[in-house]
Amino acid sequence: MNGYNRIRSAFEGTTPDTVPIMLHNFQLAAREAGFTQEKFRNDARCVAEAFIKSVETYRYDGIYVEIDTATLAGALNAEVRFRLDEPALAFRGCLKDWKDIEKCKSVDISGYKYIQVWLASVRLLRDYFKDEIFIRGNCDQAPFSLASMLRGMQKWFLDLYDNDHRDQVFELLEFCADVCSQFVGMMAQAGAHGISNGDSVAGPTMVSPEVYQKFALPFERRVIMKAHEYGLPYILHICGDTTKILDQMPASGADGIELDYLTDARKARAAFKNNVVFSGNIDPSGVLTAGTPDEVKKAVYRLLSEFSGTPKFILCSGCSIPPSAPPENIKAFISAGREFHNRYSELH
Repeated sequence: MNGYNRIRSAFEGTTPDTVPIMLHNFQLAAREAGFTQEKFRNDARCVAEAFIKSVETYRYDGIYVEIDTATLAGALNAEVRFRLDEPALAFRGCLKDWKDIEKCKSVDISGYKYIQVWLASVRLLRDYFKDEIFIRGNCDQAPFSLASMLRGMQKWFLDLYDNDHRDQVFELLEFCADVCSQFVGMMAQAGAHGISNGDSVAGPTMVSPEVYQKFALPFERRVIMKAHEYGLPYILHICGDTTKILDQMPASGADGIELDYLTDARKARAAFKNNVVFSGNIDPSGVLTAGTPDEVKKAVYRLLSEFSGTPKFILCSGCSIPPSAPPENIKAFISAGREFHNRYSELH
């Protein structure tokens, strides 16, 4: 089996020859290729070169194509700080007044430079790897998180509890779902094998499960339906401890759910009931960056033991791997997954 087939087997629920492995490593890949984040985000050839070098160095199965977490917000005229060697950061919303949403609706996101870099990098990677390595086209923020960037975090949280503007809140979420779906369509046409979004602002670290269910989940579902229209599997990523919404997240329709290390993997296994792929959830900072190779291997073995017996699993970090992660730790992460050789066959 090649890497593409291993990742596909997780979504299809069939037994792979070894544990499917994906890295959330855009910052690390850029650093190891000698590119600053500024150079990386501005040149699709650098993005492709960095990921190609990373795959050829570490031999993993799926590329998580990402360039930052502020692309859609920037495309819609939120103020973005482009930092030299850190990901871009949306720091000021563009919807100071509800009527400003009409200005956003007139924006063609396909013309935004960083949308085009993202799409071009996927095309280059697909041309290079064909169907040997799984290309996961991340489509930036999901609707709830995008809305928070357009309004500004403080205003957005107040909006959620302002009954006088409930219609405007849902109008904004509808608009954001449409924008996210546009990006999904473009990513599909660029050749991505699978789609994902991040919706970390919607997690229990930031809002209640009730807010997630009412304001985030229905709009995640709309974006996921768009990916399914293209016949592509979809992974939903939410940072932080998502234990309180584990029972709700599968209702999004996501084929896979990527969880942070703060989430109890055992509870996730019980909640997902082999119906949804679990992706994750090794600590990217405390283990993959600050740990020793032996500690990395032990963490991987513990996680794989928890998911032994189900093919609905992709080994990944819980969130983005810092650029300072030592190569020997990434190699230990990969080798632990390969050496474990999964125990699916023992129970099938």
